Amino acid sequence: MLWKLVREHARPYTGHIIAVLVLQLVSTLATLYLPSLNADIIDQGVAVGDTDYIWRTGAVMLGVALVQVIAAISAVWFGARVSMAMGRDIRRSVYTRVDRFSAEEVGRFGAPTLITRGTNDVQQVQMVVLMALNFMVMVPIMSVGGIIMAVQEDAGLSWLVWVSVPILLVIVGIIVGLLMPLFQRMQDNIDAINGVMREQIMGIRVVRAFVRERHEAERFTDANAALTDTSVRIGRLFVLMGPIITMILHLATAAVLWFGGHRVDQELVQVGSLTAFMQYLLQILMAVMMGTFMFMMLPRAVICARRIMEVLTTPASLMEPAHPRTPEHHDGTVEFREVTFSYPGAEAPVLDGVSFTAPAGKTTAIIGSTGSGKTTLVNLIPRLYDATSGEVLVDGVPVTQMDRATLTRAVGLVPQKPYLFSGTVAENLRFGRPEASEDELWAALDTAQATDFVSERTTGSGEDVRTGLESGISQGGTNVSGGQRQRLCIARALVARPRVYLFDDSFSALDVTTDAKLRAALGEYTQDATVIMVAQRVSSITEADQIIVLDEGKIVGQGTHHELLDSSETYREIVDSQITAEELA
Repeated sequence: MLWKLVREHARPYTGHIIAVLVLQLVSTLATLYLPSLNADIIDQGVAVGDTDYIWRTGAVMLGVALVQVIAAISAVWFGARVSMAMGRDIRRSVYTRVDRFSAEEVGRFGAPTLITRGTNDVQQVQMVVLMALNFMVMVPIMSVGGIIMAVQEDAGLSWLVWVSVPILLVIVGIIVGLLMPLFQRMQDNIDAINGVMREQIMGIRVVRAFVRERHEAERFTDANAALTDTSVRIGRLFVLMGPIITMILHLATAAVLWFGGHRVDQELVQVGSLTAFMQYLLQILMAVMMGTFMFMMLPRAVICARRIMEVLTTPASLMEPAHPRTPEHHDGTVEFREVTFSYPGAEAPVLDGVSFTAPAGKTTAIIGSTGSGKTTLVNLIPRLYDATSGEVLVDGVPVTQMDRATLTRAVGLVPQKPYLFSGTVAENLRFGRPEASEDELWAALDTAQATDFVSERTTGSGEDVRTGLESGISQGGTNVSGGQRQRLCIARALVARPRVYLFDDSFSALDVTTDAKLRAALGEYTQDATVIMVAQRVSSITEADQIIVLDEGKIVGQGTHHELLDSSETYREIVDSQITAEELA
C-alpha cells in the first residue's frame, strides 16, 4: 500500500527525485573517498615525513569534503521539496475523495478517523518519504561502497564486517516485527481520542447541562491512557535500540583495534590502512543504523498508507453519470416516482413507494411524525443519497443522470441543522453564488428577516473592527444565536437563487411572529420557484399549495390544509396535538 501510494503521487516529481539520487551518490562517494585520502596522508606523508605530500593530499581532501557538503545540502533540499509536495498532494487527494463521499460513506468511516487519516496519517507517510530520500538512497551505497573500500584496505579484517552487520540486522528485524502491531494500535488510539475530544467540544453545553463533566473526563482519561500506554511501549523499543547499536559500534571498534594492532605488529597492514578500515567499518555500521531508524518509521507509515488507501479506494456510492443529461425546461418541477429508500443495514425502508409531484411555482409542505422519513425524502432531491428504487426527477430528468454542478445550481437546501463557516457574513451568504452583489445580499437578508441584526453586528476590536456584512462568523456559527444562524442559512439559499428551494424544518428556531413575516416575504421572493418545506408546526404550512402527510415512510395524505382536515385522520391527529382544528379553520 505504501509503495502504491508513493508511486502514484511521486510521478510529477521524477526530475527532483533523480536529482536527489545523483546528489546522494556524489555525496556518498565523496564520503567514502575521504578515509582513503586520510590513510594516504598517514602512510605516505606522516610516516615518512613528506610535508609537501601532506599539503597536496590535504588540499584534495578539503576539496572532496567541500563537494560532499554541497551535494548533501542540495540533496536534502530537493528531498524536502519532494516530500512536502507529495504530502500536500496526498492530503488534497484525501480531501477530494471525502468531498465526493455521500453521507453513507462519511457515516461509515466517521469524522474523527477521516480527520486523522487526512492529517496525522499523511504526515507519517510524508516523513518516511523525506527519510527515504535522505537516507535510504545513501544507505545501500554507503554499505556496499564501504565494504569494497574496507576490503581494499585490509582483506584480512573483512570478517569483522560479516559478523557485526548481520548481528545488527537481526536485532533490527526483531524490533521492527514488534513495532508493527503497536503502530496499528497507536493509529486506532489516535482515532479514538480524536473522537472523544470532538464529541466533548461540540457537545460541551449538553455535558454541562447534565453535569457530566466527571464522566467525560473519565472517558478522555481512558482514551488518553490507552494512547499513552501504546506510545510508552513503542518508546521502550526505541530506547532499547540506542544502547544496542552503541554497544555494537564500540565492540566493532575494539575488535578492529585489537586484531588490527596484531596485524600492524606483524607488518601485515600499515597504520593508515588500519585507521581507514576502522572508519569504513564505522561508516557501514552508521549506514545500517540510519537504515534502522528508517525501518523503525516504516511500519507506522505502512499502517498509515493502508488507512489512506482505504479512503482513496472506497468508491463513492453517488457516482457522476457517464453521459449527463441537461433538462429541456428549467421551471423547477420535482417528481417522485415510486421511490423507496433504505439505509444500509436497516431492516425496513425509511421511504416506501413514495410518489408525488411538486409543481413549479408552488409550495409543497411535508409533515409527519418523528421518524416518518421527511428529512430523508428531502435529502434525495439534491442527491445526498440515492433512492434504493424508483426515481427522483428535477425538471423531468432523474437526478442520477444530472451532473452535480447542474443539480446544485437547480436545488438549494437549508438543512435541518443550520451550519455556517468561519469567515464573514458576506462570505457565508455568497457560498452558493460568489458573484452575488451586495444589494442581492441585503435583499436576501431582508426576506430572511435578518437585516436588523446583521446591520447592527460588530466584531473585532481596535483597528480590526468589522460591521454588517463584513462582521465575523466563527466556525459553525457559534457566535450567533440559533435563530440568527437559521435565518442566515435561509438567506444563503436565497442568494443562490435556485429553481427549487428545500427547507428542512428551517423555521423551528424562529418565534411565531418572525416565522409569519419570513413566510410572507418568502412567498414574494420565491414566487417563480418550487418550494418544498418540511415542517413540524402545522401553523407554518396552512397556506401551502399542497401538503404531503408521511407516516412510517408512506404517503397517507395529500392535498391542501382544508382538504386534509376532512380526508386524513393522521393529519387531523397532528393538528389536534398542536391546536384545535376549529381555530385553524
